[in-house]
Amino acid sequence: MYITQTIHWILLIIFVWALAQAWRSSQRTETTQPIKAFGLLLIYYASYLLFPWIILTVWQWYRTELTHIQAISYLLIAMVLIYARFIEPSHIVVKETHLVLDQQKPLSKPVKVALIADLHIGLYSGREQQLQLIVNKINAQKPDFVVVAGDWTYEPENKLATELSVLTQIQCPVYSVNGNHDEQYPGPPIQALLANALKVNKVLDIENQIVEFEDFRLLGIGDLWAGKVNLEVLSALPQDKPWVILAHNPDTVAMVPQLSSKPLMLSGHTHGGQIELPWLTSYVMKKISMLGHKRGFYEHETANVYVTVGTGMVGAPFRFRVPPTVDILHLH
Repeated sequence: MYITQTIHWILLIIFVWALAQAWRSSQRTETTQPIKAFGLLLIYYASYLLFPWIILTVWQWYRTELTHIQAISYLLIAMVLIYARFIEPSHIVVKETHLVLDQQKPLSKPVKVALIADLHIGLYSGREQQLQLIVNKINAQKPDFVVVAGDWTYEPENKLATELSVLTQIQCPVYSVNGNHDEQYPGPPIQALLANALKVNKVLDIENQIVEFEDFRLLGIGDLWAGKVNLEVLSALPQDKPWVILAHNPDTVAMVPQLSSKPLMLSGHTHGGQIELPWLTSYVMKKISMLGHKRGFYEHETANVYVTVGTGMVGAPFRFRVPPTVDILHLH
């Protein structure tokens, strides 16, 4: 009885601590929905209850207060949630992919590009420790440049410039475009906050800009949901080199005009589903991408698309079977 009461007290203390942490964090957050932010943060901090819950379940199992089936079920649920909350979101993986830009115009030498997206710095992802891991993974690969396919934020605090300072350690140029969460779809008006944070940390915003490389051109495109896509201009631009397009939402590919050779679009947005569950994830993904994008490489009539699963989280603070990923693309 004494052990059971002690565990119950621990559960209560953790819950009160989670309430206090969620309240303090929500007060520092740039949000237009404080109640929603508080609720999401409460889930984030209350997840620490899973650890004493396991101890309580084992104790009740030992005292035969739970059947074998009940105890094993509770423990399995707790362990899956602990993995999805505390382990997988911090397990940054590197995925290497080889892509041919144009069969008719091969590059004079391969180019290595690091693609990341959906850092979602804010409520509960994109913390400094995770950003440091991402930067370390990128530097270890020695890419020629990095592209960030939008959704930098998720209702961040006003210290965004400080949180992004670790990006100055990246040992090559970093190019970026905004995503829907950076453009208030949904989210607070943080465009000026983000623009300053990127500028002081030497990240180049290339929306509506062209970056010239020896064998190809890189074009940055604004967010689809924000109504900032204007790809008709591509038809009037030089076609002597292949095009690489950086756009947050992979459905932007539907706006690409017919060109002499297919551009390659680099995108994020989908999180690869973030939580991979049978049937349910596929159903949700239909609302995220109307064209059926999820992760990896897709061929379309006017352009090809590569979709990264990103590194951050929105909604629930969990990743399950979709670990945060730094994509290393070898362009040929």
